[in-house]
Parts: sequence; C-alpha cells; structure tokens
Amino acid sequence: MPFARLATATTPTCHIGLGLAAVGRPGYINLGRDRDLGDDRGVEALRARTHELLDAAYAQGVRYIDVARSYGRSEEFLADWLRARPDVDDVVVGSKWGYTYTAGWTTDAERHEVKDHGLGTYERQRAETAELLGDRLDLYQIHSVTPDSPALTDKELHAELARAAAQGLTVGFSTSGPAQADAIRAALAVTVDGTPLFRTVQSTYNVLETSAGPALAEAHEAGLTVIVKEGMANGRLTEPHAPDALKAVARQTGLGCDAVALAWILRQPWAGVVLSGAATAAQLASNLHAAVVDLDEDQLSGLAGLAEEPSAYWERRGRLPWH
Repeated sequence: MPFARLATATTPTCHIGLGLAAVGRPGYINLGRDRDLGDDRGVEALRARTHELLDAAYAQGVRYIDVARSYGRSEEFLADWLRARPDVDDVVVGSKWGYTYTAGWTTDAERHEVKDHGLGTYERQRAETAELLGDRLDLYQIHSVTPDSPALTDKELHAELARAAAQGLTVGFSTSGPAQADAIRAALAVTVDGTPLFRTVQSTYNVLETSAGPALAEAHEAGLTVIVKEGMANGRLTEPHAPDALKAVARQTGLGCDAVALAWILRQPWAGVVLSGAATAAQLASNLHAAVVDLDEDQLSGLAGLAEEPSAYWERRGRLPWH
C-alpha cells in the first residue's frame, strides 16, 4: 500500500498532509478566505499559489497530498507540479470522485458542486483523473459518503472499484455530515468476493466535531489508514474565531490555535494522516508546528470539552458562505 511509505518516513511532519481544497478553486467555505487569497483568484494566480504551497510542504517533510475532482483545478495544478519535479517520487497522492465542480471559476455560483455516486460518474471522473495524474495517483476515494449513499450498496460499482484495486490503486472513501460514524461502519462491511473493499477512510474530526472518533478507531483496528480532514473546522479553530479554551492553550504553548488544534488530533492513536488546508505558506508553516506541540493531560481534557452536538456542528457548517 502507498501509505507504507509514510510509515517509514522519519520527518516529524510525515503524518501531516496538504489538502488543496482551499486553493484549487476561487470559492470555498473557509473563514478568512478574503484575507488569505485577496482579489486575484485567476487560474494562474491560484496555480502559482498552489505550487508555492507544494514546494513549501515538500521542503518541510510533508509527503501526502489530497485533491479531488470537485476542487476546481486542484488535480491539474498538482499534475503540473509533479511533472516539473520528476525527482519527487516519494509523494503519496490521493484524489476523490463523486462531486462535479459546477461553479465555472466564480465565487457566487448558485451551486458549486453536484454530488453523484453512480457508476457512470465514477467511470467519467476516473478517466478525467487518469488523464491528469496518470500513474502518480495512489488513492482514489468516494467523496463524502453518507449512510444513504448508493455507493454503499451498488454491487456493480463495487466490482469496478475492486478491479481498480487489483490493478494497484488503493480504494477508499470520505465521509461528511452528522452520521459519519454510521457511514464508516456501513462502509467497513462492504466486501467483494469476501474481501473488504476499502483501505482508507477520510473523515471530519476536530475538537468541535468528535462523533466519528469511535468508528475511526474501529476502522484503524480493521487495518484502514485514517485520514482526518477539516481539523480546523473550516477556520472556526483559528484566530480570531477560536474558542477561548483553545486560545488559552495556544498561549500556554506559545504557538497558534491552528497548531494546537491539529496537535490534539495527532494525539489520537488511530490518526494516520491529518490534513492541513493552508491557503498561504505562512499558514502552512504554522500548521506544521503541530508535529512538535506537547499537550499535557489537563490541556487535552480541556480541549475535549469543546465538542458540540453533531447536528449543531453540521448545521452551522452548512451556513458558512462560499467566499
């Protein structure tokens, strides 16, 4: 499996990945995005920003990169970067299918992405991803599985995914919504010819949304690599939006709220890779301090007390504007 390469890496940041959702398209739901990106969000401006972030991440030991078909041109930007650096052969690349980007490179589209977990969408998007990333793609995940997703019961789709896995591609899924734990457990039960289909799971987990934790621990115990997304709750755990308890711990450590929030996740024994969604090189550098944050038991328990009810968390997330 490609993630075995991360297991043998020795850099402190090898378990922090870089997600390109925030820089692969002009609009996203992260707080503070206007400040982070400014007014120039043309294709070439975001391509240059993405390459700057990838250079900085690689230089600082990051070896997992996360993109998706719906993240605008994220796959294209990453493919350009990889082609320009043929000696970079130790990066693990993961992408996702199941959402189609529909915003037309604007920030005020009525719909920014359309979800479809059908076999036809998989076949179309798999071909699109292959054209851009070719054999550099290590992991392909179903994007945002929920308990009612047809991807959990579609035997024809499962057979196609198993065929891709037999050819060397790692197959996984991501989750979203208040019933993440149910979706994870349902996906763990999916088999093809008696063999579990999925080898990775990517879920939202942070100090405000911890409901998937027990199911992620079960997935880890079953042998899946666990990838954590939205560790900073789309900006809610960064200055100036962070809760007072998080700000207090950040002051005690002398580091940013972002580093503390990610460090809290890294302490979970099942967390294989924790994603940074940085939009600037300075944010990335701050995020990567998470690898060396040492939290004591009082700090850990204090942060654990910030957890919200899943329904409330996801309702608030659903109201975040696309900037």
